[in-house]
Amino acid sequence: MSAPLSHIVIVGGGTAGWMAAAALARVLDTRTIAITLVESEAIGTVGVGEATIPPIQAFNALLGLDESEFLRATRGTAKLGIEFVDWRAQGTRYFHPFGTHGVDFGAIPFEAVWQRARLTGKAAPLEAYSICAEAARLGRFQRPVASGNNPLAHIGYAYHFDAALYAGFLREKAEHWGVRRQEGRIVSVEQAEDGAIAAVALESGARIGADFFIDCSGFRSYLLGDILGVPFEDWGRWLPNDRAVAVPCALGPEGRSPFTRSTARGAGWQWRIPLQHRVGNGLVYASDHCTDVAAETLLLSNIEGAPLGEPRFLRFRAGRRARFWEKNCVALGLASGFLEPLESTSIHLVQAGIARLLEMLPVGGGTPADIRRYNRLMATEFETIRDFLILHFHATSRGDTDYWRRLRTMAVPDALAERLEIYRASGRLYREADELFSKTSWLAVLHGQGIDPRGYDPIADGMPRDEAEARLARIAEVTGLAASRMPSHAAFLRDAAAMQA
Repeated sequence: MSAPLSHIVIVGGGTAGWMAAAALARVLDTRTIAITLVESEAIGTVGVGEATIPPIQAFNALLGLDESEFLRATRGTAKLGIEFVDWRAQGTRYFHPFGTHGVDFGAIPFEAVWQRARLTGKAAPLEAYSICAEAARLGRFQRPVASGNNPLAHIGYAYHFDAALYAGFLREKAEHWGVRRQEGRIVSVEQAEDGAIAAVALESGARIGADFFIDCSGFRSYLLGDILGVPFEDWGRWLPNDRAVAVPCALGPEGRSPFTRSTARGAGWQWRIPLQHRVGNGLVYASDHCTDVAAETLLLSNIEGAPLGEPRFLRFRAGRRARFWEKNCVALGLASGFLEPLESTSIHLVQAGIARLLEMLPVGGGTPADIRRYNRLMATEFETIRDFLILHFHATSRGDTDYWRRLRTMAVPDALAERLEIYRASGRLYREADELFSKTSWLAVLHGQGIDPRGYDPIADGMPRDEAEARLARIAEVTGLAASRMPSHAAFLRDAAAMQA
């Protein structure tokens, strides 16, 4: 019988490392299972995004974090969704909201009724049925109110925050809960006869042995990739962006808007992420279509305030490790794979890996069945997110550059091709198992990118047209009214005592 865990070592800090450390320390008894995080101040961390999606609330709740304290510590703001500019075609925009569009009519989905009305010109724009889209347009925000069919009950939100400050905030919590931080650079790894990791050795000469290791070493994937030899699956044929340049700037006239903005450019896209004290900006691009010099020039000419630092360049490959758990090591964050931050999923993938690790907490290094299940679930998580990201680039009428012509005409993964075929015929949307993105997300992006079905789901005919049109009109009216009465985002931050003094 395998011995229970006695020591877990996390290699690497940053957001992924300290998320893992804080979650493990909060759930486990650190008096019986030691948790050590090894990191070196000499090795920088990579934070390609400071925007999140709603599941971050569940992670913070697991840790017992107070929202106002968290927002103060991380200089955070609220996020109701993402505005996409120039993606379908230059001069267009649409909003991918959190929350929901409208409400289902019993067994009849909202989107089926809306698509039927859209085909006859009897529907309002899709965003008129989303409290998050309407509030974002008005610069308003409040927490959801649990009150039945009131639109305020359907508010979904996440956060923008400074990723470095979040890591520091979690470090403080984790160390308070019993995590031991070890400063130092790892110079070698000791392996057992079966290839499992036995210990890491530091430059100082210290040796740290453990039963289980978590690789949060960033793109290098030191333990999982270098030491255990797990190969990388490159998805560049679908997601060709392989560079980013980022720079913060001073807040401009738009201020702390409660949404992220993504603007399509000739060879990539640009992000705008407003925090309490600055705006995070970055350009993600494909190096075979854009030089670093051109990318930096384009970014700096499209920011709203004075730069607050020197532009920082990052190199990456879109894809994932063939396995996430190998022997007695699990990789999290960039060490496990990378999907560009278009839909703010990087931190979510760390969170998903932690949640499944806690669900399948290993005895010893883990059983083969545990390892297979973990790898299968995480592979599905990565692949469904990958397909959602590909949709943004592929479903476009842009043909103004070689970059967009290439993406518009590329072959897509079979699962995405099947979704598109079903949707184009009937407007039907499915959420496979527990995949991350909901029907709301798929509908917002499909419609926003210019893909509309030829017909509609016949289940919509279960509701008479005049009744359906009246209900749709009422939903849009109530949604718009509710959004107009919400407090401003600035008032929320002030009244929640979330702004840092």
